[in-house]
Amino acid sequence: MTAIVSVERLDKSFGPHAALREIGFEIHAGELVTLIGPSGSGKSTLLRHLIGLTRADRRSHSHVRVLDRDVQHGGRLLGASREQRRRCGYIFQQFNLAGRLSVMTNVLIGHLGAMPRWRALTGRFTQQERDLALRALERVGIVGLAHQRANTLSGGQMQRVAIARALVQEAEVIFADEPIASLDPRSAREVMEILQRINREDGRTIVVTLHQVDVARRYCRRAIALKQGRLYYDGPIAGLTDVRLQALYENAGLDELESRQPDHRIATPLHAVG
Repeated sequence: MTAIVSVERLDKSFGPHAALREIGFEIHAGELVTLIGPSGSGKSTLLRHLIGLTRADRRSHSHVRVLDRDVQHGGRLLGASREQRRRCGYIFQQFNLAGRLSVMTNVLIGHLGAMPRWRALTGRFTQQERDLALRALERVGIVGLAHQRANTLSGGQMQRVAIARALVQEAEVIFADEPIASLDPRSAREVMEILQRINREDGRTIVVTLHQVDVARRYCRRAIALKQGRLYYDGPIAGLTDVRLQALYENAGLDELESRQPDHRIATPLHAVG
């Protein structure tokens, strides 16, 4: 099976601090994968490498490939066409909306990469493109807010706008960086259900960083866990036993914890298919 996302020997340092060390994995089409780990483990840094927002160490042997494009190699960011960039969507923790613009316009911004440059520069959208945006807003449950200014929305509503923008962008892969970190429990659940539904119905590949282990268990089948910048675990979410999770989030090593506790499977059922 061809990998949609491929990472090899990824190293990233900030001064003397090694943020990522020898990271490598593959993600295949149609997966809903969570990146988890303690704060400072490198989750967001890794995600930014996948989209080409951060460059690996110059002297590293790193290689990042997404879809059919090399994003970076050996610490060099590689160029991409508008079409290639459009195929990858990015959902930010802080929504990244233009607050003074309407919900509709914020969603239509996702379509700029597919438009002729002269229309993109002038912001002239066709009725067909507006209909596309309305369908995306309907899918995320806020079509009634299409003409409201973005800065009047709640956090959960703003994140739905960001998801609708990625839909209008027609992104084949969606990277979501802590999309529920600033949301209340109900809004967080609704946003994750939307992402799960998009993954299931459209077959879009989704990679989402999360702090909440219970959310990862409920919505994702696969987890990639980082600890202190290294790959700690990559596999089925059910393989992250309570013992492993304790070792991930505490200072004690896995061998020490396993010598103290029985290795039992996660009791919480997976309520959804990722």
